[in-house]
Amino acid sequence: MAGRRPWESCDNNLTKLWSGHQLAWPVANAQSAIHLEGSKLQLLEANTSSGASACGCSAAPLFGLRVCFCKLSLSPSLSGQPATQDSAMAISSSILFCYLLFSLISNVASSFMYSDDRRDVLFPQILKEEAVTRLDELGKVSDANGYLQRTFMSPASVRAGNLIRQWMEDAGLRTWVDHLGNVHGRVEGLNASAQALLIGSHLDTVVDAGIFDGSLGIITAISALKVLKSTGKLGKLKRPVEGASCGALLIPGCRTLQVIAFSDEEGVRFQSTFLGSAALAGILPVSALRVSDKSGVTVLDALRENSIDIAEESLLQLKYDPASVWGYIEVHIEQGPVLEWVGFPLGVVQGIAGQTRLKVYKVTVRGSQGHAGTVPMSMRQDPMTAAAELIVLLERLCKHPKDFLSYDGRSNCSTLESLSSSLVCTVGEISSWPSASNVIPGEARNLSLDDGRETVLYELSNQLYQICEKRSVSCIVERKHDANAVMCDADLSSQLKSASYAALKRMTGATQHEIPVIMSGAGHDAMAMSHLTKVGMLFVRCRGGISHSPAEHVLDDDVWAAGLAVLAFLETHV
Repeated sequence: MAGRRPWESCDNNLTKLWSGHQLAWPVANAQSAIHLEGSKLQLLEANTSSGASACGCSAAPLFGLRVCFCKLSLSPSLSGQPATQDSAMAISSSILFCYLLFSLISNVASSFMYSDDRRDVLFPQILKEEAVTRLDELGKVSDANGYLQRTFMSPASVRAGNLIRQWMEDAGLRTWVDHLGNVHGRVEGLNASAQALLIGSHLDTVVDAGIFDGSLGIITAISALKVLKSTGKLGKLKRPVEGASCGALLIPGCRTLQVIAFSDEEGVRFQSTFLGSAALAGILPVSALRVSDKSGVTVLDALRENSIDIAEESLLQLKYDPASVWGYIEVHIEQGPVLEWVGFPLGVVQGIAGQTRLKVYKVTVRGSQGHAGTVPMSMRQDPMTAAAELIVLLERLCKHPKDFLSYDGRSNCSTLESLSSSLVCTVGEISSWPSASNVIPGEARNLSLDDGRETVLYELSNQLYQICEKRSVSCIVERKHDANAVMCDADLSSQLKSASYAALKRMTGATQHEIPVIMSGAGHDAMAMSHLTKVGMLFVRCRGGISHSPAEHVLDDDVWAAGLAVLAFLETHV
């Protein structure tokens, strides 16, 4: 026995088949290998005559694990031990090796059977591979070279909408574009009188954007519907699903199933957020059609440039009948670090924080234009320096609201405590006129402040006018956007939580912990849709909580989890 390799007590050539997969170990050779679905485990024999060990590890992970085996042969001349001890060690090694080998065989076999069964219900080709490919493809549709930018009715936005329509049709939906540029996809359900479920997210982006914000919600919805089509369940939905955000989707069962990709949520071009979803919710004023961008092009002009001729009457006709809608669902990246911190790919949104945009005050500061080299500093009425002081004021007020706000009718103790921990304020844009290095500006404008709260805005207005008066410049404050805080519907949230739980259990095979429930600090189309119907949101983990940046990233498996959760949600309506 001492002259044999320890593993040669096993069959000389051990071969076993499971479901067409072969595991072969030709142990007679000094160099042996396992081949299994492209994975390779290779044993390399070392110089055992000197008492060294021979180890081998898989060149690539085998079923998620790197597998290693080692043998140890002790030469009697080197070990100084009797040959009988060497023989005993060889026998023990043989027994141990065979035990390990057959354990591996058993585990591999069960892994194959479990994997094959799971793949039937996980649909990775559609919900993961194809979804990720489509996100990447959509991320390349941009109006800019070198970075991603798609704004309301821009050429890239139109191209992206056409691409979305193709994917909707591939999922079995009938498609069209409405009078505000929203892209719709629809399939008829079983019950023509049932209320519709709306699912969606937005198609537009910020400047220098990431590829997941908005697009993820559209793609996961379409992918889930495509799975229903492939399994023959698409026409068996109990409730119609219609989209209402920049990419919405209808649920089975009712009269219709519809996906909608909204034309504008970010508000980059016209500084007026939720154009697409607000129109469908019936809260977009007709005056919004006359709002112009920096080039003087109005919303109405932008639509007509793309062969969409809209009148005031047709805008009003875009509104959904509240009696025909059951609810609205939106899937979106979290845009924050909580899910990554707790280690969960999905989370249910409890509510969305309120926002005011002062363009939230658009603040325009006007001074006296003059020559930068000749006007003494003491005589200047410089709106840019006044604007700089206003920006610092805003930062101080939002970091330390207690230093500015008092316990009065507008602010109580609990309000101030809440503000101290949750308030965020941002100056995201500023420009000057005439914007030349040798000219004292005559005007600093578009000082756009975002995410203030009513109590803070009241105090900020007072402080703004005091600073402008002190600097002998004028301040004009225009309130451009308000969105009150929205609480998500408890029933929809519960269903989304159950769907997320089911999706993660499908993927891992393990019982999941409680799905996180979190608040959203960012605004979403669900805020506009809450004026029409009850809303629910599902957040997807993003790396570092980073969004509105090219560094925005979602793991492929998290895209998969989101698609499975939407599918699980829809399956409850089949």
